Amino acid sequence: MKLYRLLTGPDDSAFCHKVSLALSKGWDLHGSPSYAFNAESGLMQCAQAVTKVVEGKDYSPDMKLGEQ
Repeated sequence: MKLYRLLTGPDDSAFCHKVSLALSKGWDLHGSPSYAFNAESGLMQCAQAVTKVVEGKDYSPDMKLGEQ
């Protein structure tokens, strides 16, 4: 099965670490990152989609995607 996640967060090193952790666990970048201003928080926000093929499992909405 192929899984999809959208990683989001403020534009800081923690977001970069979040993406790096996903890559180190076998997730692949999917498309280009997005970058937008959040007027409520006053911060720039980042988003990056990632995908991963997982063999031998069936999808369930209860699964924790980050643990796959």
